[in-house]
Amino acid sequence: MNDKLSNKWLIFPRPNPAAALRLFCFHYAGGSAQVFHSWPAHLPPSVELAAIQLPGRGHRFGEPYMRQLLPLSRIVAQEAAPYLDKPFVFFGHSMGALLCFETARNLRRENGRQPAHIFVSATEAPHCRSREESLSDLPRSALIDKLREFDGAPAEALQNDDLLDVILPTIRADFELGETYQYHPESPLECPMTIYGGLNDPTVEAERLAAWSEMTVGACRTRMFPGGHFYINTPDSNFMPTFAGDLLRLRPQS
Repeated sequence: MNDKLSNKWLIFPRPNPAAALRLFCFHYAGGSAQVFHSWPAHLPPSVELAAIQLPGRGHRFGEPYMRQLLPLSRIVAQEAAPYLDKPFVFFGHSMGALLCFETARNLRRENGRQPAHIFVSATEAPHCRSREESLSDLPRSALIDKLREFDGAPAEALQNDDLLDVILPTIRADFELGETYQYHPESPLECPMTIYGGLNDPTVEAERLAAWSEMTVGACRTRMFPGGHFYINTPDSNFMPTFAGDLLRLRPQS
């Protein structure tokens, strides 16, 4: 395998060649691979984390954003393909859940491969998403108000005009990825799936979250955590220990 640092689409915060399982993580709108930088310290030592890095952020700052999710998922599947040399699983939060789902479907079409498990978090199932107001083209002040409502950025960041000039274009582009996404029916995936959500998430309807179970014929379960849309960043939610335990219980097939 080539040097992992040479692939701009994947970041390995703590390379672990001896790992038995590779975990691909897909960030939420406005995020980056940096979201998962601290995760390896809390995961089982048998797991190696690979975080997807999309254009326009981190070391890819200045690259044009992608604004269509399906073409993006095809590229991510192609870039991930060389790293499927061991059992692998996907985790995606919010927008990242849609992207990891479509990436998995692309892998099945092009490579005949599927993750050993998919973890989807904090977004409604792709075939029954509610269509609400467009956020990507909101005026600046209205968009900031929405981010404050979602608890989607630190309060100090939302008061820093220079920082907002940097992060708002990324957030708008990522919101557009979700707003323009169209689900196309295919046969369900075969891999097991775990659905995660925040008990106080105002952006996700419980029934539409649970509908992810229709996207696979594999075993499926739902776990709900204290907190809102970004419960994964809330220590009180106990998310990380739970997720680490769920990974330990996997019995992936190579």
